[in-house]
Amino acid sequence: MPKTKALIETLLGNPAQTAFLSSAAKPKIIAQTLIALANGSGGAVVMGLSKNGRPRKLPSPEDSQDQIMQAALQCDPPLIIPSPEAHRYKGHPLLIAVIPPDLPHVYNFQGQYLIWEGGQPAPLRGSVLRQFIFNRGEAGFEGMIFGDAARSALNWEAVQAYVSSVEGLRHLSLEEALLRRGCLKLDNGELRPTNVGLLLFASDPQRYFPQAEITVARYTGLQMSDAFVRADIRGTLPEQVRRAEAFVLENIGLDVRMDGLQRSEATLYPRSAVREVIVNALAHRDYSIRGDNIRLLLFANRLECYSPGRLPGHVTVDNIVRERFSRNAAMVQVLFDMGFIERLGYGIDRIIRSLAEQGLPAPELAETAAGFRVTLYSNPQNAHLQDRASLRRWLKMGLNERQIKALAFLADKGRITNADYQSLCPAVSQETLRRDLSDLVNRNLLLRIGEKRATFYILK
Repeated sequence: MPKTKALIETLLGNPAQTAFLSSAAKPKIIAQTLIALANGSGGAVVMGLSKNGRPRKLPSPEDSQDQIMQAALQCDPPLIIPSPEAHRYKGHPLLIAVIPPDLPHVYNFQGQYLIWEGGQPAPLRGSVLRQFIFNRGEAGFEGMIFGDAARSALNWEAVQAYVSSVEGLRHLSLEEALLRRGCLKLDNGELRPTNVGLLLFASDPQRYFPQAEITVARYTGLQMSDAFVRADIRGTLPEQVRRAEAFVLENIGLDVRMDGLQRSEATLYPRSAVREVIVNALAHRDYSIRGDNIRLLLFANRLECYSPGRLPGHVTVDNIVRERFSRNAAMVQVLFDMGFIERLGYGIDRIIRSLAEQGLPAPELAETAAGFRVTLYSNPQNAHLQDRASLRRWLKMGLNERQIKALAFLADKGRITNADYQSLCPAVSQETLRRDLSDLVNRNLLLRIGEKRATFYILK
């Protein structure tokens, strides 16, 4: 109740972004209100409460919820919003539908374009409408139907798992739920998957979008080299989030700190920041760009994530923390439903906050000629601390002094040859050194590359 009361007080105090509608409102009025807020800065539609805070009749919150969602589908393009939530205020039921602030399209209802001004819908016309369409004109890819893709292209078990996990969707059929989320579209009387539906739920998304993958790589030094571990991550977008996050967490060290006699350990980068970087790259990349994919690169002192497509709409590197604009609104909504996104439109804010909480610098944000790059930097002291942690681990594994010397050389240089190892241990026979390296390979610490004299080793 305290949270609901605070929410209602916030909405009552913000008429510029809140619409108070009667449960008897006609579908046309609801749709016009929704598109006006969506074309503006987002906001909320409240049923069961007047603008002066007095309760109104709301006979059936479930029916009113369906009214709002059906009205959203009547918008052009269909408006993808979270399911309205039921609350109680002063003993009376009410319903709140939130329209996110970062929707990319220009919405209309039966050809009428509106924007929320002065607490009510106002028409968008002439040069203002043309500029508005220009500013938001790069959206639309996710709602398109791909070639001959049919309903059978989707993994309906995955759809079932998703729909049953979302409170506002589980009472619907699977098809109706995907229609509401923009993942299906009616085409000549047949339900067919949209581009976003394929990316999220297809049995084989890369059959349709080979560019929808993440290349992950770990380098041992500060720059790219031929000593690295690499993987190409495919599958649906939720699967890519999990696999990319797992790769990063498996390949980064610990941030070890001493406060007096107290020792603390954490992953080199906060797990929440790593996930947010990955999710943002997937959710906001430009999927219409072929021949390029997301690249997630780990170096000794940083994590770089490159995403194809420059920043959308009016968003720039300078205003990205304050402004909200999503290139793929339906995708963002489904990833939010699945729990990959904590709060719509606040990804960069969360990255900055979680890094600061661990005493790390803010991320470096940069727009390139054809994309966007986020770089997280580790604590400068970590290289030394990681060396100490690695030494303890190697000693515990029973490695000999020569092997530890070889691993330290690898950590610094990125690769080691038989000749390098002989130089490190000149008084030891070649056969002994060969057995040392073979043992490190068998222990899964090194990877052998090449044959005979061209052989070298890298950290695995």
